[in-house]
Amino acid sequence: MTPLHHHTIHANLTDLLPTQGAIGFVEVSQKRAEWQRLSKKMRKALIAQHWFPSVLGPKGRYYIVDHHHLGMALHEEGQETVLLTVLKDLSWLDVDTFWRVMEFHQWAHLYSETGKRISHHQLPSHVSALKDDPYRSLAGLARKAGAFAKDVTPFSEFLWADYFRTRIKKQQLQHAMDEAVALALDLARHPQASYLPGFVQT
Repeated sequence: MTPLHHHTIHANLTDLLPTQGAIGFVEVSQKRAEWQRLSKKMRKALIAQHWFPSVLGPKGRYYIVDHHHLGMALHEEGQETVLLTVLKDLSWLDVDTFWRVMEFHQWAHLYSETGKRISHHQLPSHVSALKDDPYRSLAGLARKAGAFAKDVTPFSEFLWADYFRTRIKKQQLQHAMDEAVALALDLARHPQASYLPGFVQT
């Protein structure tokens, strides 16, 4: 990794470590499609504008705390380098303390693709190894359809994914995603969803 200036550094995508266990593959596919439509010049501009926020952790490794979907999309499209911005240097902490601090700051989401709690030892070692949580895909599609507002709360769409997980069958996501999104729009308006970030009062 080569220093760029005091705000960002160049990094090899393969060197970056995820801080969550899953993503929505539908969103990855959408980002890949967007990338494929870009000219070479526009791709360079996208890389320059999308800094991957990260934390420097034990053994001098960089842990990205956002843009996991973009990271996998870029990896699958053959992009080798990205720009990082470093939020915090926690490289001097022991591993267990590091992960406690990461969760305290909401920089890590230690849950599997089925919404189950996992340990930091179970996190993927690369963005290419992130698992697919179809309910995270549903949450992203539902938000774009107006089910709930975009919110700054970290991992807010995973909270919505967990809400839909107990109310919509997985088979429906696999075979009729459009119908699942329509059902999610109805469920998002229910008072039971009022605790979720971005809830839209009707």
